[in-house]
Amino acid sequence: MTDLSAPLQNTPALQGASTQQDTLAQQNTAALQSAPAQQNTPALQSTPAQQNTPDTPPLQRHAPLRKFWFDDVPPRESIAAERRYRQERLAVAFRLFARYGFDQGLAGHITARDPEWPDHFWVNPFGKHFSRIRVSDLLLVNAQGEIVVGDGPLNQAAFAIHAAIHEAHPNVVAAAHTHSLYGKAWSTLGRTLDPLTQDSCAFYQDHALFDDFRGVVLDTDEGARIAAALGERKAVILKNHGILTAGPSVEAAAWWYIALDNACHAQLLAEAAGTPQAIPHDVATLTHEQVGRPGGALFAFQSLLEGLVEAEPDVLT
Repeated sequence: MTDLSAPLQNTPALQGASTQQDTLAQQNTAALQSAPAQQNTPALQSTPAQQNTPDTPPLQRHAPLRKFWFDDVPPRESIAAERRYRQERLAVAFRLFARYGFDQGLAGHITARDPEWPDHFWVNPFGKHFSRIRVSDLLLVNAQGEIVVGDGPLNQAAFAIHAAIHEAHPNVVAAAHTHSLYGKAWSTLGRTLDPLTQDSCAFYQDHALFDDFRGVVLDTDEGARIAAALGERKAVILKNHGILTAGPSVEAAAWWYIALDNACHAQLLAEAAGTPQAIPHDVATLTHEQVGRPGGALFAFQSLLEGLVEAEPDVLT
């Protein structure tokens, strides 16, 4: 019988196991000794605080300033400078309208009153695509529809509509009308826009409806009726036709056109999705005073002008 209490003897099997363990231990020790000491790497080293050098001067702060609006645009110093100012913004407006897709076929025109001859206005030549118009392409037209600067041709509808607006409203410097998609889609409903969003409040109780469409406007009498419907507002919806905006500057008329088409788009989407909830009258009235002024339109347009002129400098030639 085997004595289980007796100590284990070194047998060949046990001796072999012990030898194998010793060999593994020796190999591990050799591997550790041969491994190079880990060096400090950029990831392990702490990054020292960057010091100011002659190339990186310390930030200099100016006196605290409370400024929530833009600096006033200085008036032009001469009639010639004012004319050039309006011409440049008019040409840029056409390029912007092309970018927004307001360039349906031969339709569309923007005009700017001449500062020297108030019964004359600058307008795009008929058939010249908006994306290619330059300052030098613009036509100067008199109150009889005659071209006095430029080669033409002149869009007869442009004259019939814009001549009447410029004559009826001396405070209007510029007016814009094209057949933009959402503007003409909304015009088929035969009603004005509701104050559904902050942006659309720019037109709250400040746009009208002209609901007497009789085909292409070729008669100045119809232009006069459109001018009468516009009144002192910034825009008019021409039923089954499109939209038109007018303002005290090229920038205002052009920006308000972009904004009005956007408001038409927003309401079309809202009504397609469900039943929109209009902003209450008192809030809409306040918001109109906040977002519907010509100064805001001027600087909104200016922000677009800068990028376009940088990308397409030929517009000013």
